[in-house]
Amino acid sequence: MESWLLIAFDSTQQALRAEMLLEYADIEIDLYPTPKTITAGCALSIQFPKEELMSVQQIMKQEHVEIRGIYYKDNKDRYICIEE
Repeated sequence: MESWLLIAFDSTQQALRAEMLLEYADIEIDLYPTPKTITAGCALSIQFPKEELMSVQQIMKQEHVEIRGIYYKDNKDRYICIEE
């Protein structure tokens, strides 16, 4: 089973911008409703394979995309922030 991480955003504009940039970089992503347990200003989040973490972080930093955080889901279905 492939492990996925989730990026949460404070604005829809940033989420859609990140979606475009990650798709352009050929990174497999899915738009996903932001889980209620994550406090964010945007109802959209992006899921991506854990193996792409470094590439995603680099793109977000280089392109100045504002994110709320990057999260993983633990074995108790809790979202844990690994980067803000």
